[in-house]
Amino acid sequence: MKVKRTGLILYVKAYHECVLFYAETLNLSILFQKEDLTCFDFHGTYLMVEKEDRTDYLENHSEIKNHSCLRIHVADVKAISEKLKNQNIKVDYQEHAWGKVAKFKDPEGNLIAYKDEESFAKQIEDYKSCKVLKTL
Repeated sequence: MKVKRTGLILYVKAYHECVLFYAETLNLSILFQKEDLTCFDFHGTYLMVEKEDRTDYLENHSEIKNHSCLRIHVADVKAISEKLKNQNIKVDYQEHAWGKVAKFKDPEGNLIAYKDEESFAKQIEDYKSCKVLKTL
């Protein structure tokens, strides 16, 4: 199987608010747009924001935990965290041994995180080095 393209789809109730958030706050370019669907360029893949139309979800008003996260790797997580805070977005900035991350949510409550690319690339390189040593 040869994969031609990959992408993510977010089904949201707050469609217009989410489209504005991804276009203006995250500065994503729109690939195309229809009445209830907007497709963004998500750094090499696509992110489609689509108005929720499934009755089960529209009628459910409980707090459903979202177990996924859109992660974007950047050079300076702290600077982007401050920029988001200046836009009145609640950000959970964290520094760990494994790297830096800034977590926040879109208007629908979907979790998004900026992560420092340097520590992530190091994790990959460390894993590859260990794997090579094990095969010797």
